[in-house]
Amino acid sequence: MIMEKKARFKAGQVCATPGAVEAMNNAGQSPVEFVGRHVTGDWGDVCEDDRKVNEESLEHGLRLLSSYRTSEGVKLWVITESDRSLTTILLPEEY
Repeated sequence: MIMEKKARFKAGQVCATPGAVEAMNNAGQSPVEFVGRHVTGDWGDVCEDDRKVNEESLEHGLRLLSSYRTSEGVKLWVITESDRSLTTILLPEEY
């Protein structure tokens, strides 16, 4: 049986920078994959301290940051703003 994880917060409007769009296209991956992991609390490749910060941010309405790699090895960040109105997918160097 496949269990789907439930979203822990709303992503709001989702957008992606040109570099992130190119990286996802090159890897044949969809933004839905990365945002889906993000909103369920799978923070990806962040350190334990950043995981704890994200968990506290969920409780206190602060910004959330996840880090993932495409199948091609390109690092992507997914950031949701504190008011949960916007989630952005970007390359770290586009921050």
